[in-house]
Amino acid sequence: MNPSQQNVPKPCPKHLIFFFTPVLFFSIYYILTTIKTITISSSQYPHHPPQLQEPSMSHYSSLPESSENQSSTYFPLCPKNFTNYLPCHDPSTARKYSIERHYRRERHCPDSAHEKLRCLVPKPSGYKTPFPWPISRSYAWFKNVPFKKLAEFKKTQNWIRLEGERFAFPGGGTSFPSGVKDYVDVILDVLPLTSGSIRTVLDVGCGVASFGAFLLNYNILTMSVAPRDIHEAQVQFALERGLPAMLGVLSTYKLPYPSRSFDMVHCSRCLVNWTAYDGLYLMEVDRVLRPDGYWVFSGPPVTSMVKSKNQKSVIKDLQKQMEKLNDVFIRLCWEKIAERYPVVIWRKPSNHLQCRQRLKEALTFPGFCSSSDPDAAWYREMAPCITPLLDVNDTHNKTVLRNWPERLNNAPQRIKTGSIHGVNVSSFKADTILWQRTVVYYDTKLKFLRNGKYRNVMDMNAGLGSFAAALIKYPMWVMNVVPFDLKPNTLGVVFDRGLIGTYMNWCEAFSTYPRTYDLIHANGAFSLYLDKCDIVDILLEMQRILRPEGAVIIKDRFDVLIKVKAITNQMRWNGTIYDHGTILIVDNSVK
Repeated sequence: MNPSQQNVPKPCPKHLIFFFTPVLFFSIYYILTTIKTITISSSQYPHHPPQLQEPSMSHYSSLPESSENQSSTYFPLCPKNFTNYLPCHDPSTARKYSIERHYRRERHCPDSAHEKLRCLVPKPSGYKTPFPWPISRSYAWFKNVPFKKLAEFKKTQNWIRLEGERFAFPGGGTSFPSGVKDYVDVILDVLPLTSGSIRTVLDVGCGVASFGAFLLNYNILTMSVAPRDIHEAQVQFALERGLPAMLGVLSTYKLPYPSRSFDMVHCSRCLVNWTAYDGLYLMEVDRVLRPDGYWVFSGPPVTSMVKSKNQKSVIKDLQKQMEKLNDVFIRLCWEKIAERYPVVIWRKPSNHLQCRQRLKEALTFPGFCSSSDPDAAWYREMAPCITPLLDVNDTHNKTVLRNWPERLNNAPQRIKTGSIHGVNVSSFKADTILWQRTVVYYDTKLKFLRNGKYRNVMDMNAGLGSFAAALIKYPMWVMNVVPFDLKPNTLGVVFDRGLIGTYMNWCEAFSTYPRTYDLIHANGAFSLYLDKCDIVDILLEMQRILRPEGAVIIKDRFDVLIKVKAITNQMRWNGTIYDHGTILIVDNSVK
């Protein structure tokens, strides 16, 4: 044999070619159809939502691990002093910033990759499963939120009490030490809290959210907001109780909500200097308050004038403060509708027609904002101007929001007028139906709803809020997050449906404490950020805010899910991929 021919392979027999060719074509067809089955449509608002297929356990869940997965490297636990780590509200970082206008209490996130932690935030020693709802409204384990300072500072005001191994929340507050019920009864005498016309409320300087907790009795959903300050963990206490809350402050940037979001804004001795900077902070409240919305205020100078009625010098100073406050309200066109100790209630007008000319003639009038997008709020500085309302009057073409619960599944005016590009009444209804079906599937197959285990839910890419709307019959509330740069901007629709949420950039950390959400839902969120930042940091942020034994549901493209699964394996998350493109994390406990 010629040596040069020794390594030349023999031609493949023809009968083998006939055998392998159909096998090869069948394999390619099977792979393509499988990927098509599990890939979610890129259209978020389909006019004709696809029928949900009956899912079965995917054979992909038993595929050999990729080379990345095969690595024995796991993310380490962070040091114990990072148990309550707040990346964007870190006190050690905040000290570098000015105290002017409380700027250091704004969000200040790590700027670069090397500043971000690549570790798993540990739970505190002795951590226990939180009390189930509604018991959690009244009690929380001390080991879960191990801060005594608030109980000591506010002892006489009945905010919170330490009783052995648990905290108790008796319902008191600075303006209502005897209990929130009597306080709300005063408001109830003036405002229609039971009618359904007031559904979304913003509580500025919320304490431990006892005000918002009590309003749930009237089907009113309250976003409780407070900064990280000397009181320690007000927002963490609120979330541990199962109440909507997030870190926030009136300082430099706009609040992360669209215009016309809340039916009522409340401040009970919230320590905001409302008349400072020519009433700038009240102008921001005016922006997020709906037409005909209410501002409920208690604390100095209102309550102090009653308590100091026999001290003439003090009364004189308080009267001056009240005059300054009233001057801002006049410029905002607000009307005082009630003053009943300990609250004063003002109302925003339905339009600016009646007072526009009067305000133009006033020398102190700040003028209307010229921005074409009053909903843009993420890292946008507040401006000393009034957000203009639609030029309508009380008898013609007035925008009326339906009462709760009718507003939940009715297309809001923003959609009917075409303000949300690419979304119409038909696609809104289709989106609502699609998520109703999806939640039915979650409930019957994944059994995460009926066990009562989950209370605080986050939707990382909420769209029109239909996932939250479909959960409304369960004892849950949802923080509907809309990426700030997503087009169209749908967060206004979420609020118009009687739900709550916030803008967010998932390349940064969320404004909350660790272990504050039971369930995180991410529909297409990772696809949005593949080219913006490292999805490892997004998943580590999810680990930070998820409670031990909490759940995560991720819906995305199959190729994205494979990348996510490789990372979650390194996080010791116990995940399974299902045929319709979902990862369910059944246990977040770090072993």
